[in-house]
Amino acid sequence: MRSFAVSALREPPFPARRHDAVELVAAQSAGWVRDLGLIDTPAGLRRLADADPAELAGRACPEAPADALRLLTDLISWLFVMDDACDEDGLGASPTRLAPTVAELLAVLERHGNQSVAAPTEVGPLGVALDDLCRRVRARQRPALLLRLVSQLREYLLALLWEAANREHGRVPGVTEYVQMRRHTGGTRPSFTLTDLAQDGLPGAGRWADPALATLDVLAADLVCWCNDVFSYGKERTGTPDAHNLVAAIVGETGQGEAAALREAASRFNEGLVEYAAREAALAAGADEAVRAVLTTRRNWIRATYDWSLSADRYA
Repeated sequence: MRSFAVSALREPPFPARRHDAVELVAAQSAGWVRDLGLIDTPAGLRRLADADPAELAGRACPEAPADALRLLTDLISWLFVMDDACDEDGLGASPTRLAPTVAELLAVLERHGNQSVAAPTEVGPLGVALDDLCRRVRARQRPALLLRLVSQLREYLLALLWEAANREHGRVPGVTEYVQMRRHTGGTRPSFTLTDLAQDGLPGAGRWADPALATLDVLAADLVCWCNDVFSYGKERTGTPDAHNLVAAIVGETGQGEAAALREAASRFNEGLVEYAAREAALAAGADEAVRAVLTTRRNWIRATYDWSLSADRYA
């Protein structure tokens, strides 16, 4: 599938960059995962190593201070652990099975979104790690970004329940529905937020409400997810196939064969990339430095996802 992706996807026309501290942060983040008990099996540790979260973070955030890169890497590690628990280990096989974990994690987020709420007294490793991530973001004293992160992680967790319901009933979502929900299940938005946290002088709340910037932000998230879907489809169709992939949604809705659906998914990415470049150019023409910083982080993420997908053993 990697060879198809390389031949069918347009290479993002943005410079490829990589943080100098990737190897150092990778070792630190792996220790964080082990120390908090997020993974306690050799197989799980191998899966996370294959995902190489520090490599993805280092390409998405190539100029951040090392501690900001570490925070982003830890978040991506947490998202990979959560996704693998749902997709590979059966936690997301049904809403009934997943719901207690989601409720526990929502309680952690609720505490950080509203400090008048009592902290949960008993949480497992996923909750402890999530609490640690939120506490470290709070320490940066950027309350608007903390609240954005809490909201986006809440959406991510609730979207996992949507996936679980689909699995329980053997349901394949339609393309429009899938695209909408993939923006949440992909964990891209909270990852964007921690990348923004590494920047100084970000736009104020009013600027974020600009429809042009909001549209570009959504399109960047879509491109990251669609690129990942094309690269990961080969892995996801082995074992117990998962319907939560753009290619699978196209097959289910249109009745096309797999090859045609793969080409359509790649075309969606390629066309979206052209649209992104046009929208970015229009925004950049009259942008201040704060908006330009946002545009840089989003293009870094698109390029990082493509480059990381080329080399990550997760999709080999």
